[in-house]
Parts: sequence; structure tokens; C-alpha cells
Amino acid sequence: MTDGMRRQIVAANWKMNGSSELVQQLVPAVREAVSALDNGPQVVIMPPSLYLGEVKAQLADSSISIGVQNVAQWQSGAYTGEIAAAMAADAGCQYVLVGHSERRELFGETDEVVAAKVSRILASGLQAMVCVGETLEERDSGDAEAVVCRQLEGALAGVSADEAVNIVIAYEPVWAIGTGKTATAEDAQAMHQAIRDKLVGLGLPGNAMSVLYGGSVKPDNAAALFMKPDIDGGLIGGASLKAEDFIAICQAVSS
Repeated sequence: MTDGMRRQIVAANWKMNGSSELVQQLVPAVREAVSALDNGPQVVIMPPSLYLGEVKAQLADSSISIGVQNVAQWQSGAYTGEIAAAMAADAGCQYVLVGHSERRELFGETDEVVAAKVSRILASGLQAMVCVGETLEERDSGDAEAVVCRQLEGALAGVSADEAVNIVIAYEPVWAIGTGKTATAEDAQAMHQAIRDKLVGLGLPGNAMSVLYGGSVKPDNAAALFMKPDIDGGLIGGASLKAEDFIAICQAVSS
């Protein structure tokens, strides 16, 4: 279904949701279901940073990876409230989500800031899950591909072809996040193909890199999305907070 080198990945972005109780209920259920999958995807759970230790404890000796939802663009120092990429590595994370549209919109993160974070993430030995996506206005005016390509070019400035093995792209149309609207499988596939072409144009091994779709992925639309040749899995928001839904999405990838 996909290039032999491409990893299939399903990542759970809890955003600013969760509690110790949720960790204790959800994570063991996901762990058990994922361990039963044949040929299952790489599953990544990205809780709020305060719960990383608890999630990690629940996942000891499992194949599931953990990640953080953001890191700072600085190495260390007087940045109250921030978390460094090196700390995420030290805490046992494997992945960092970077450039999510909520960070871009609500916290003013530019492509330059995203690029600085990507370089910290790679320098810390972690994998960067780089989010790109257009707004409804940009899509309606026919600029969707141009916007996404510009974000890719900005975020990956300075990334070498060798480093690309530690980068996953997540395409999340902003108009589909939490709205219940989803890009059709055909629209998503077309953008994923454009993303690969752009990566290749940037001198990166675009056909060997995992590109995930995010934006209101649910059990009932997951299979149609994941069947497309250029969609290697999903970045899941709301549905990742419900064990049953998240497990069904993981199963859709493995089938």
C-alpha cells in the first residue's frame, strides 16, 4: 500500500485535555488493543507535558511512543514556562509536534519560529512532526497548495536530506480541525501528493517520508483516508481522547 520505507503512524494529540484519571483509563486500553494488532501502525501519544511521566509509566515495555505537543526554539535559559527539546528527550519522548495551526494562530508562531524549533528537535535526537495546513479562506481562494508549500519550505529551511528521516509531516487543513468537516479522501490525497512533490523539490526524500492527515479523523472516515496511496496515517485530536474511537482508527491503518 505504501512505499516499503514509509512508516505508518497514528499520533494522538490530546491538546489541553486530560487528567491523571484519563491517563489511567485510556492509556492501558490503547496499549492492549495496539499490542493485538498485526502489522499495526507506530502509535504515538502526546499528552500535556505534566502527564508525560504517568503516560510513560503506563507504556513501559510497549511499542507505543510518546511525544510532546510543543517545545521552545531556545536551548535553555530564562524562558519561564517553556520546555526545551533536550528536556523532552531526557524525559523519554521520541516525538515533538511542531507548528500546529493552534500554535500558529493563537501564539503567533511563524514559519521561522517553526524552523528554529525543528532544528532544536533534530539536534536533540528527536523526531519532528511538522504540521502544515491552510485556512478555509485560503482554500476557497485557490491558494491551498501554495500556502502549504510555503509552510513546508519555511519550516524545513536548513534541513538536510539525511535529517529528513527524523521528520514526519502532518497535513491538517485548519478548516477541518475540530469542526467535524473533513477533507474528502480525494482532496486529502491530492494535497499529500503535492506535499511529497514539494519535499522532493526541496531536495528531501519526499517519497520515503511519512505524511499524515489530521482534521476530524473519526472511525467512520479513517479507512477511506488511509487507503489513499500518499496518506500514511493520522494525527488525531478529539477522537484520541476516547479509547474506543482511537483504537478503531489504529485498526483502520493496520487493515
